[in-house]
Amino acid sequence: MKKIESPGPPPVKQIAVLLAEDHAGVRKSLKLLVELGGDIRVIGEAKNGREAVRLALRLHPEVIVMDLAMPLLTGLQATQQIMEVLPGIRILILSAHPDPEYIKQAIASGASGYLIKQSSTQFLAQAVREVLKGNSYFGTLISKHLRDQCRKLFQRQELIKKKMVSPALSALSS
Repeated sequence: MKKIESPGPPPVKQIAVLLAEDHAGVRKSLKLLVELGGDIRVIGEAKNGREAVRLALRLHPEVIVMDLAMPLLTGLQATQQIMEVLPGIRILILSAHPDPEYIKQAIASGASGYLIKQSSTQFLAQAVREVLKGNSYFGTLISKHLRDQCRKLFQRQELIKKKMVSPALSALSS
């Protein structure tokens, strides 16, 4: 009797990721970390910003995990250059700095997310998956800061509206 083989589950589509990190040990750890789930594959590794741009243009990864502080080009400069040519790529910034100015610059440069290196170990693979879907991803500390900034902005806008509406109402009632 002839044995019929079942086809099995379809292969999992792997997310193509480029790692841009100047420290070899950190790059190796990041690679192990993101590939652990089986649905993410590192297709290239860059040790500086210039190499990140070159590899992005050659390999067309879906997501780039980009360190901020790198030689030759910073992560922000590399992000800007990549986004000008390949706007469909998602870039996730990794930094040791939770400085609000860096976060603002990263968002303005086209980054889809920002993680602090110290907290990235638990959330990196999840962040890669989320930014690939078109979502933004920010670590807890960053999200809290962005929320607080939005609240301040909304409160300021409400004050401006109230200041503009009060004189208009006064003029109408005269």
